[in-house]
Amino acid sequence: MQCSWKSMVLLALASIAIQYTAIRTFSSKPLSLLCPVGLATTGHAVNCSLRDLTRLGQVRPEESVRGCDEVFSHIPTPPSISLHSNNATKRTHILILATTRSGSSFVGQLFNQHPEVFYLFEPLYHVQLALLPRLAQSRNLAERRVMLGAARDLLRSLFHCHLSSLESYIRPRPSNHSTDKLFRRGASRSLCSPPVCEVPLGLEEQSLVLSDEGECVKRCGPLNVSLAADACRAKHHAAIKTVRIPQISDLRALIEDPRLNLKVVQLVRDPRGILASRIETFRDTYRLWRLWRATGHRPHNLDLGQINTVCEDFLRSVSLGLARPPWLRGRYMLLRYEDLARFPLQKTRELYSFLGLPLDRSVEDWIINNTRGSSDLSSRQKFTTVRDSAANAENWRVKLSFDMVVYTQTACQPLLELLGYKTVFQARELRNLSYSLVEDRTAPPFFLNN
Repeated sequence: MQCSWKSMVLLALASIAIQYTAIRTFSSKPLSLLCPVGLATTGHAVNCSLRDLTRLGQVRPEESVRGCDEVFSHIPTPPSISLHSNNATKRTHILILATTRSGSSFVGQLFNQHPEVFYLFEPLYHVQLALLPRLAQSRNLAERRVMLGAARDLLRSLFHCHLSSLESYIRPRPSNHSTDKLFRRGASRSLCSPPVCEVPLGLEEQSLVLSDEGECVKRCGPLNVSLAADACRAKHHAAIKTVRIPQISDLRALIEDPRLNLKVVQLVRDPRGILASRIETFRDTYRLWRLWRATGHRPHNLDLGQINTVCEDFLRSVSLGLARPPWLRGRYMLLRYEDLARFPLQKTRELYSFLGLPLDRSVEDWIINNTRGSSDLSSRQKFTTVRDSAANAENWRVKLSFDMVVYTQTACQPLLELLGYKTVFQARELRNLSYSLVEDRTAPPFFLNN
């Protein structure tokens, strides 16, 4: 018994010594020396040593192959080294995930009109242009990863109002944080109002921000990125629209980051409608599609991958969202463009309810004024948000030939079934606009994923 008692004392003393040594080691070295990261100042996770993290027990060895941005989303931030203030953690960050010609500009304006939302229109355009200008049409996985890594880092920075991170991608690079090359600056009210713009638009001229975005640049002059960052911090929430993230799974690291409070609105549209809109808008890129429509003969060198990629990305992304994985619950909303076009006020209220934000009267007024426009206006102005939204939802049915519709719905059949878009089998059925090709899907969990 005496020997056992002495052994216990010796073990206790040894344990105290080991803990003391560990405490001295950690207190004498700042966290940046143990694992240097840029989060505290830039919002980026850069050059972190996964070996150090594994040794500290924060990351399992099998996770060491993952990127820094994914790893740090799972590491709790101790109160003593909190990266953001309590006010920042209360912000709701909103990402509109879409593809080109799916109605994303319209959805973006539902947030741009809110006085407490800082809105950015397609900031990832600059990342794509700087890294791989033709990436938007690429199906090469390696090329897509190049874009996605930079895109995730930039989104994290922008949501935290580190707008200077965007300067690295703008060409030519801003001088003294000033540039006149920000892509479609005029689509954001925050960038056309004080303190960013010294000559704000008057109440009677605010519609020019939408109908003529160049008016903002003309009146406000070059954009001061530092002032834009101040405007971002002054708002309670931030929203970003992008068509350059292929799937919801590409955003998992950001969605799981507790510092972001990120919610994703995935906007989808009937791929037949997307195709018809792209043919009208991107005339050079879709020249062969227009030739097919005009002649009735499909060109042998037509790139069918353009629409196939849209359907494949949508199918994978929506299937994952509706599967309700734990990391996505309460963070994902699926919104059909056709539902928003037919019931704009109702769907906008559902949208704001999902986000937990109050719906400002200015948003409702904008919807009323911008969903009853002329169909002729929308055909003349490719990027306008002023249109007869209900009539616009299915006008692709008179713009595509029956053969083009048959091909598209054959290639995209699983997606059409999943989203509730009806298949047509005869030309007269296609042209009968009194018969909707959109099934009613209004009950959870279709539009909400709580």
